[in-house]
Amino acid sequence: MPKSDELGRAFEYICVKCLEEEISKIRSVVVANNNNLIQDMNNWNCLDENTKTIMKKEALAAIPTLRELEPMIEDNSGDILTIRLQSDKEGIIGDVRDILIIRDSVKWVIGISVKHNHLAVKHSRLSNVLDFGNSWLGMPCSKTYWDEIAPIFAPLIKNRGKIAWSALPNKESTVYVPLLKAFIKEINKDYEKDKTVPSRMVEYLLGKYDFYKLIGIDSSKMTQLMAFNLRGTLNHASKTKVPSRKIPISLLPTRIISFGLKPKSNNTAELYMDNGWQFSFRIHNASTLIEPSLKFDIQIIGMPTSIITINCMWA
Repeated sequence: MPKSDELGRAFEYICVKCLEEEISKIRSVVVANNNNLIQDMNNWNCLDENTKTIMKKEALAAIPTLRELEPMIEDNSGDILTIRLQSDKEGIIGDVRDILIIRDSVKWVIGISVKHNHLAVKHSRLSNVLDFGNSWLGMPCSKTYWDEIAPIFAPLIKNRGKIAWSALPNKESTVYVPLLKAFIKEINKDYEKDKTVPSRMVEYLLGKYDFYKLIGIDSSKMTQLMAFNLRGTLNHASKTKVPSRKIPISLLPTRIISFGLKPKSNNTAELYMDNGWQFSFRIHNASTLIEPSLKFDIQIIGMPTSIITINCMWA
């Protein structure tokens, strides 16, 4: 069975190919041939035929809705529309879009973040050396934070690669919870100093560009299309057609209402902000052997009502 990352790349590939197939029926379109496309194609070619069939259905299900929301896709003005896969490096610098649909002639571009069977926003890490404050918010972590996490990571550094995480007694109480508490404390301190922390947090988690999130969900025979229109760059009319549905602009948060450990949990923090934004941060070890690094599974647990989610069913 392919790994989830390999399945995700394969799904990106078939989304690109289905976009090309459907858009080429109405206008000129090219797919940028780059290393990302080749890598994703290789992952696609390793799949069994049943998985390929399901993924293609998932990709095709969302395209009619996307075309209705974005008339600029169908606007045939004699120019060429380009579909381009982005590299994972773009996500590191604040661009979560996997696929770009571009019309250079009219300076128009939209992006799609593609997910397969999971809703995670990011899988960021905490470690003994990673400055999450600087990379997430542009605010370097304080000396207090580094002093608090040093004794948490010390035994992990000592036992790096020697024993399995499963053999570490009470890892929740000795690692997960104290690390989450230090993380929460640092974010709350940053917010006290700078009230732009809530908006910076969302921009880190969701990127600095508006995008559609396309999520293929095998078990429900459904593809979800979510519109994150935070800056008003999505849903524009073409010269001849207006979108079938208006996507409102969603407001970024301005206040942290609460940020703390999830009740009755020893591995998850919950962040509640105004304007409807809510996130969970579940921390876990992402390797078999101990290392001084842990990974977050960050998910949206609440969104502004203005963020539209459309369920595209397939059979």
